[in-house]
Amino acid sequence: MRGQRPTFIEEKSLIEQGYRYIAGVDEVGRGPLAGPTVAAAVILPPDLEAPWLHLVRDSKRLTSRSRESLFPLIEEAAIAIGIGRSPPDVIDSQGIVKAVRMAMCSAINNLPQYPDFLLIDFLTLHELAIPQKSITKGDVLSVSIACASIVAKVTRDRLMIVLDKQYPNYGFARHKGYMTKEHTESLRRFGACPAHRKSFAPVRELIQ
Repeated sequence: MRGQRPTFIEEKSLIEQGYRYIAGVDEVGRGPLAGPTVAAAVILPPDLEAPWLHLVRDSKRLTSRSRESLFPLIEEAAIAIGIGRSPPDVIDSQGIVKAVRMAMCSAINNLPQYPDFLLIDFLTLHELAIPQKSITKGDVLSVSIACASIVAKVTRDRLMIVLDKQYPNYGFARHKGYMTKEHTESLRRFGACPAHRKSFAPVRELIQ
């Protein structure tokens, strides 16, 4: 599955059923010790043909350079893109699972064109009264979800670069808030900053 290319199979099946605006939805940033979780919703044209489509993969399977090069192409081609995020204080107060769902709902609600169907990576959003389908490994199988995953990842990485400038002691621009040796050493030395998820055990234990 590593080299598998996502397809429009799910989207085309829904178009044949009469749906028009199909949003792929994905999120990034569940595991880091710092920064927000970010979700994206992307509606692509049903007849999209572009020379870059064969390069689209789940964001985790792409290099940073590849994601950055695909991001503006997806922006230009998409009918609509919505972004949602849950900051560290929401993650701490609500828990990561609810925070992820909140970010996804925000991304969908922020779409300038409201969707009539959702293709969601892994989750079902009972909070929204929109027809939807949860797809396990959706970011590997569906082009719309894979594009959402790229948009969410690039958006979050850029936010972490901004946080790096605000809190320069932690190296956020390099590790994007994930648990690395550099990050844990910085936590031990400087304690937590407002960008950290203080409810996450590694942070809680390192700053005690």
